[in-house]
Parts: sequence; structure tokens; C-alpha cells
Amino acid sequence: MFKIITDSTADLPGEYLKEHNVGCLPISYILDGVTYGREKQLDWKQFYAMMRQEGKMPTTSQINPSEAREQLEEYIDDCPEREFLYLAFSSGLSGTCSNIRMAAAELAQERPDVKIMVVDSLSASLGEGLFVHKAVRMRDAGKSMEETAQWLTEHALNFTHVFTVDDLFHLYRGGRVSKTAAVLGTMISIKPKLHVDDEGHLILIGKVRGRKKSLSALVDYMGEKMGSWTEENKEDYVFISHGDALEDAEYVRDLIRERFGIQNFLISHIGPTIGAHSGPGTIALFFMGESR
Repeated sequence: MFKIITDSTADLPGEYLKEHNVGCLPISYILDGVTYGREKQLDWKQFYAMMRQEGKMPTTSQINPSEAREQLEEYIDDCPEREFLYLAFSSGLSGTCSNIRMAAAELAQERPDVKIMVVDSLSASLGEGLFVHKAVRMRDAGKSMEETAQWLTEHALNFTHVFTVDDLFHLYRGGRVSKTAAVLGTMISIKPKLHVDDEGHLILIGKVRGRKKSLSALVDYMGEKMGSWTEENKEDYVFISHGDALEDAEYVRDLIRERFGIQNFLISHIGPTIGAHSGPGTIALFFMGESR
């Protein structure tokens, strides 16, 4: 049996991590001059309230090589497993994956009794979480670490993401849309449709007027993309994450149930590290598809 580890950007609930014996390295962020991460935590509802009500704008940072090494060493020392599969936040969005690989390579030279494999999920939020979930299923079915890593690498681009945000100004801050587009789009209630591309980058793929239409557009995209993975999605779980917008996440779930007959869902909030860039009100849908 091998140990699975991921980043906090996977947005998996704490109960899930504990139940399935998954380790998690926190990625820190700064809000109102305070750094949150491994040593200090902020309730996610308070995080979104500070963004909504007080206009606080958080910033994020990646795990550096020394932090990665220190935390990986703790897992090595504390866990009976000698094999570790690290499933990392998209390299297209952060340098964390590269730094984890650097730390893992150093430890592999110094600790010949330990094996660490690092796989770039090319995913974010519960897309990365779904990546972890597939690894958990394979591990629990008796697959080796090598078999699991190979399957994930081969199918990384079948982990399909589509999402919409409620406030274009957060995308403007991240350089995804122009200031003019953010101002005009907000005035006429334009809601963007975005996905994560084959290189793991965030890409704008469409615009819809009105919130409900933008949520329906996520489900339309799912219908276009599932293809031969439709039965896989029915047998397993579809993941939905939200930026403190549970009712909208449940609305998307209900549309999917009605349209595709899928019954199993994992719904969770978007954590502060991702939420710092997507903002309150974001709704994201993750499933297995023919392509992204």
C-alpha cells in the first residue's frame, strides 16, 4: 500500500482526506496582512465574508523547495508506507509541482528506502481533487503506485474542468480579462465560462448573460464533453466546487441529475488559495470527458 499526498488546492474536504488516508500540504495565502497556511488557518466562510463585505484582496504563494522537503520528510518519518505518490497542483498555474519534484529528488538520493513519485495533475480545485479520488480508488483496488501513476498520467487530459465566476474583477486582477471587459461585463451581467486547457492554464471559452444561464452552460458543456466517459461518471462521482455559493452548486447538481441520470456527487467549497483568484460566487464542475 502506498501513501497519497496532494496540495490544499485540491479543495477536498478534511473528512475525505482522513477517511481515505490522503496527506495534504497547505499552500499559504496572505489576507489583510496575515499569512495563513500550515501554522494558522482561517475559516473559509470568514475568508469569503472578508472578500465580500470588506473588500479584502488576498494574495497567494507556492510551496518552496525547502518547505516541500520539510513536510515530505515529516510524512516519511510518520507513515509506515515507504512509497509516496504526490499528486500536484497544475504546473500551468503554479511552480509548486516543480518545487515538489525538486524536494522529492533530493530525498530519493538521501533515503534509498523511500520511493516518491510526483504526478502533475494539470488540474485545480476539485479537478485536482477528482484526480486524487481516482488514485484512491485504484490504490484501494490493489493497484501499485506505478500502475496508478501511469494511468493518471495517460488520462490527465480527460479530467475536464468548466466553471463560471460571479465577479469579473477577480479575473481582471489575475490578468484573465481586461479592465474594460470587467467593467462592461459587470454592468450588463456578463458571466464568463472558463476551463483548464491541456497545459493546465486557465482559459476563457465563452460568455453568457445572466447567472442562471451561466450555470446551465456548465451542464451543456458537460454534455458536449463526456462522450465515452458517460458511464464512468454515472458509476463514480462528479465533483462540484463553489465559492460560498452552495445553493448554486446544488442547482447545477440537480440539472445534471435530471439531464444525465448521474446520482453521485461530491460538493465542497473552493478553498482560500484558489478562491483568492476566482472570488466569491464561483461555481466549478469537474468530470471525466473525451477532452478538455
